Amino acid sequence: MDTLFWIFLPGFAAVTAGLLAWFVMQSRMEVALAGLREELAESRGALQAEKAAMEGSLDTALHAAEESARRQAFDKFLTELRVEQRHYTRENRRYTPARTCLVLQERMFFRNIPLSDWIEHEILLGDGADLNRLVQDMTIFDHSVVSIADLPRPKKALA
Repeated sequence: MDTLFWIFLPGFAAVTAGLLAWFVMQSRMEVALAGLREELAESRGALQAEKAAMEGSLDTALHAAEESARRQAFDKFLTELRVEQRHYTRENRRYTPARTCLVLQERMFFRNIPLSDWIEHEILLGDGADLNRLVQDMTIFDHSVVSIADLPRPKKALA
C-alpha cells in the first residue's frame, strides 16, 4: 500500500496543481474580460453621445440652412417688387375759385404682374407749390418697404 501511495501521490499533486492553475487562469481571464467589457461600454457610450451631438448639430445646421434659404427667397421676392407711379394735375372749375389738385396714382408690381389696381390720391395744391417735391414726398406705398436692396444687411455670425 505504501508503494501505491507513493505512486498516486505525485499524480494527485499534479492534478491538484493543474486544477489550481486552471482556476487561477480562469479568474485572470474573467478579470481581463471584465476590463475589456468596461472599455467597450465606455466607447459605446462615447459613440452614442457623439452620434447624438452630431444629429443635434446636423438638425441645427439643417434648420439654419432652411432658414437661410427662406430668407434669401424672401429677399429676392422683395427686390422684385416695384411701384409704378404717375401723376397729373386736375383743375376743378365748379367752385368759384378754380381749385387745382395734384392726382397721384400708384400701383405695385411683382416683376411685370400688377398686384394692385391704380390707387389714386388727390393733393390740393396751393399757390407756388413745387410739384416734383410733392410727388416725391406724397406716396401711398412706403419706399423703404419696396426697395429692400437699400436696407443695411445684418452681419453674419461666424459658426
